Amino acid sequence: MKIQFFIVILFAPIFSFGQSCFSGKVIDETTLLPLEKAQIYFPELSILVETDSAGLFQICNNQLSNSLVEVSLPGYQTLIKSIKTEGNNQIIDLKLHATIKTIPEIVISATRLSKLEETPTIINTLTSDELRANGALSLSDGIAKMPGVSQLNTGVGISKPVIRGLFGNRIQTVMLGLRFDNQQWQDEHGLGLSDIGVDHIEIIKGAASLLYGSEAMGGVLNVIEEKPAAIGTISKDISMRFFTNTLGNSTDLGIKGANNKFNWRIRLGVDSHADYTDGNNNRVLNSRFGGYYFKSSIGFHRKHWENQNDYMFSLNNFGFLMEASTQNLTVDNRFSRGFDKPHHSVFLHVLSSQNTFYLKRSKLKWVFGTQFNDRQEQEGGSKISLNMLLNSYSSNLLWIKKLSENQEITIGTQSMFQTNRNIGSRTIVPDANLFESSVFGYFKHSGKSLSIESGLRYSIKNIQTFSTGSINTNQENPGTNILPFNNWFNSLNGSIGLSYFDSKHWNVKSNLSSGYRPGNLAELSSNGLHEGSVRYEIGNTDLKIEQNICIDFLINYESKCFSFTSSVYANRFYNYIYLSPTNQEFIGFQIYRYIQQNALLKGTESILEYHPNSIKWFTAKISQSIVIGKTDEGNFLPFIPAQKISSEVKIKLPSNNKWTSSFIRVGSDYVFAQNHPGQFETSTNDYALLNAGIGTSLKMNEKQLTISIAGNNLLNRAYYDHLSRFKYFGILNMGRSIVINCKLNF
Repeated sequence: MKIQFFIVILFAPIFSFGQSCFSGKVIDETTLLPLEKAQIYFPELSILVETDSAGLFQICNNQLSNSLVEVSLPGYQTLIKSIKTEGNNQIIDLKLHATIKTIPEIVISATRLSKLEETPTIINTLTSDELRANGALSLSDGIAKMPGVSQLNTGVGISKPVIRGLFGNRIQTVMLGLRFDNQQWQDEHGLGLSDIGVDHIEIIKGAASLLYGSEAMGGVLNVIEEKPAAIGTISKDISMRFFTNTLGNSTDLGIKGANNKFNWRIRLGVDSHADYTDGNNNRVLNSRFGGYYFKSSIGFHRKHWENQNDYMFSLNNFGFLMEASTQNLTVDNRFSRGFDKPHHSVFLHVLSSQNTFYLKRSKLKWVFGTQFNDRQEQEGGSKISLNMLLNSYSSNLLWIKKLSENQEITIGTQSMFQTNRNIGSRTIVPDANLFESSVFGYFKHSGKSLSIESGLRYSIKNIQTFSTGSINTNQENPGTNILPFNNWFNSLNGSIGLSYFDSKHWNVKSNLSSGYRPGNLAELSSNGLHEGSVRYEIGNTDLKIEQNICIDFLINYESKCFSFTSSVYANRFYNYIYLSPTNQEFIGFQIYRYIQQNALLKGTESILEYHPNSIKWFTAKISQSIVIGKTDEGNFLPFIPAQKISSEVKIKLPSNNKWTSSFIRVGSDYVFAQNHPGQFETSTNDYALLNAGIGTSLKMNEKQLTISIAGNNLLNRAYYDHLSRFKYFGILNMGRSIVINCKLNF
């Protein structure tokens, strides 16, 4: 009893429940009518409330003051407002503007919140609803439709994002607040993430090592999980998607609840796809894929402590091709989903805890967790050839202090420890331990129309490899110089940027930033045959640290009738690492070695959108993106996407008490010929794709049914995408694909 009494006294200040409250009303800006089911969301606090039939809401929490709130409703422009509570029972009125555009306006980068126009960083967002309405097969496939973003793919199931010509370990993925590593260092290793349980994705462009550390040289893919349930509710939903080309289906079911103290959620999902067919209606054997998913979370609110804990599990299978299998695969049933042929199996466990501690005049944010990744490769038969286990342990700690009403300073430290082990019959990279730690400082000034951000980061990284199988012990192979090593790397990086914005039209951003990364295990120590790429690859243990300096400039103009955004960038690399073919062969396979050169990537991205004020239901949009990458010796870099122009016309149909958010869209993608391939690549011709979609939402008492149909490559065009690795086998990209998406909220 004495111990219990001591614990209660010690933690009483933390677990106190005294709270201040405020209420408000959400109305239509034009009609002044109340808006029901509008969501008032505080991202930092993981708190969400919904308005009632009179447009009213109330919320109680001690940390609401100086918090950003996001007010959203389908068919209306998202409203961002900074809440400054003045005592208890404060009343606020919020007005929403009807529009087709519903892009999230708050970005959640590196556990900090900003209005999109205030941050100098170039950030694009894509919601999960938009991704599904566009008929995307995966998360990587969905974001590849955005300007400046592509995907490097080995069939429709295995893909990874390419941002401004950079991919793999130059693009960092963040999930549940932590760096995500799915052993995506190899070309044929996809990102493997599903959009199940995801609210939206932030694509951060340019070097971002200041806030994210190594492997953020070209950008960051920040995956934001779904919002919590509204306080005082338990909500359920089920989604089903059907894919005509792959004869695929994807289903997920979720349930979540929240009250003033706790929030929780559970989500289950499964998807299954047979082989796809190309534009000539030929079936691409063993391009099938599928997965199982489970997500859960629980969080709580205390007077001085906000906590959110998440767990994720997934098991994915991806069929792939080897040189021999392109000729020897037997034709099975068209609906077959078996994985008795060569395939990857990827097991993933992620556990994360995100915490915010509110001190007297500052706050601490601590995110920590662990990831377990098991990647297996079965090359046929019942024997597992490659079996690599990667364990990651991460911790991000930030101290945030407001110096004044407009100035804020952040001091942080990030650390990660990884172990990579081989337990299969074949090895291509050695067993290794990796450790990284850093300390950084970050300053932000937010004025009435000007925001300035700057900071410095010092990082160290250790890579220690061990003698592993044939990599270090077989003296007959050509990589006899690949010996165990224990190397330390260090780097100083920084960023400075400004953003000018006014309340009416303009947003101008300029940002200068740097990034770094040591070579990954494949680049440093690979020594083996990569069946999926039909190459014998040899690493280089003497590779220097890769460094880059990136400058971005963006200008955005918004009016009642149109909006225009254009950005230009130059990304200067020192010691750029890339794979180069040699004139040597080993056991009949060409040998490739990793080398370094200074390089420059530069390009532009533009979006023009027209939405006439007199025709509020009509929107037309066109976008373009181009990137060029060359070494200082004049050689073109590999895997640089071709120039692309996309256009779309969207019509918003009238709404009533039952039917809402109805639309029809028609668009096209024109991809130019890529006549500047890398050393081991081939040129590709230009092609054009026709896309279309239709969707609506139906209200049924307390239920809501959302239905959309998306058609991609409707003319069934036969083409090779330049970033498709299947083109080396003479295999075309996917033909006509129609996706039916249904979601029921109840």
